[in-house]
Amino acid sequence: QAQVTESGGGLVQNGGSLRLSCATSARIFSISVMNWYRQAPGKQREFVAAVSPGGSTNYASSVEGRFTISRDIARNTMYLQMNNLKPEDTGVYYCRASRDGSYTSWAQGTQVTVSS
Repeated sequence: QAQVTESGGGLVQNGGSLRLSCATSARIFSISVMNWYRQAPGKQREFVAAVSPGGSTNYASSVEGRFTISRDIARNTMYLQMNNLKPEDTGVYYCRASRDGSYTSWAQGTQVTVSS
């Protein structure tokens, strides 16, 4: 059984927006750094963004200024607001929770496709 569940992907045009969600248990959410990764076709998986339990954020340079990561404690859910999407943002987006070097397993991910 997956420890996290991603949702919110879809097909958008160049310059469009999407919001991804990642839900997990309250126990995991309260103590973990929540991370987004993505994997484009034919490429390795790469880090996108992270948010700590205290709200500190970190972004890959390729998405900084366009993507915003946030967490909703009441819903045990993390979000990734993606604006000004580009075709190179196309890929499967994955969520993982991490703490002290341990990570939740990879889930199914959610597909994001940006058409040019």
